[in-house]
Amino acid sequence: MEFSSIILYWYLKNQRDFPWRKSKSVYKVWLSEIILQQTQTSQGLSYYNKIINAFPTIKELAEDSEEKILKLWQGLGYYSRARNLHYTAKHIQNNLNGVFPNDYNNLIKLKGIGPYTAAAISSICFNEKRAAVDGNVYRILARVFNIYTPINSSTGIKTFQELANSLISETNPGDYNQGLMDIGATICRPKSPKCNLCPLKSICIAYDNNTINDLPVKIKKIKIKQRYFHYFCVEYDGEFLMKKRTQQDIWKNLYDFPIIEWTKANKENEIDYKEKLKSIIAVETVNIKKKKYYEHKLTHQKLNITIEYIKVDKIINHNNFIKVNRTQIEELPVPKPIERFFKELFNSLDCKV
Repeated sequence: MEFSSIILYWYLKNQRDFPWRKSKSVYKVWLSEIILQQTQTSQGLSYYNKIINAFPTIKELAEDSEEKILKLWQGLGYYSRARNLHYTAKHIQNNLNGVFPNDYNNLIKLKGIGPYTAAAISSICFNEKRAAVDGNVYRILARVFNIYTPINSSTGIKTFQELANSLISETNPGDYNQGLMDIGATICRPKSPKCNLCPLKSICIAYDNNTINDLPVKIKKIKIKQRYFHYFCVEYDGEFLMKKRTQQDIWKNLYDFPIIEWTKANKENEIDYKEKLKSIIAVETVNIKKKKYYEHKLTHQKLNITIEYIKVDKIINHNNFIKVNRTQIEELPVPKPIERFFKELFNSLDCKV
């Protein structure tokens, strides 16, 4: 039995039950693929349900605010996905009469859609013969064919894409691509693969050679950058000072507190944070009530975060920071560490009432 036939036969009997697979709605498949780009399915499923319930159609997604979408996305990370999702929804609604492109070459022109996502959508929804190559597919192909070329090298990317193109089903590329995704997620896993359950075991060279755990090969990751954030959670008369981030970074358009970023070259205990705060917003008396420390790991960064909860009696000038109460905070999209801080803070305040 040829490679694609093995995959299709296995998928027919073992496919996972996901809501976006119940129809070939391009909107639902697109949404699921964007969510799952950097997210495990177990976590992404709850976000998919939450977003599809809020926006059952692309029209509703396009017509609501980016802020609402970022709030629903909160905690999922890689927020550029949410911003691109909204941008593309508006583009399709306003410029394409609400109709998705139906082929790879036009899908890949949309913001936030790369080669893998375009191939997945075009094959699943439009039966276009396009091999979707993601981490699961790299892993399966590297093991089955015992390929040691690094998957994150330019040579490796080309090699694996060409191999994937040569193997894809002629008649049912969508189910074939989804079958590979499912085998990679449930059987040919990065660690502790279930080789005895794998439909490809009989043709897997790495299994025969006992090299499963050596593959795939990746070039060593870049060094993780350490960053140090000192936040001031300033409360005045039951309201908190916050500002929308405009920097071109992962937290763009999320809301956070007045902040000072410092380097490790600085000794934190040598910084007069009360004076620093006064240089950001004009306040008189600074009363530090609580201090919390968090570590937040990103793909290439580790954020070392201190948040000081401060009550002030008077604000002379809040310098474009907005004042929000507890109810309004629930509506604002914020970074995960700030969401966690607010939850802990409000729980402690409520316990004292």
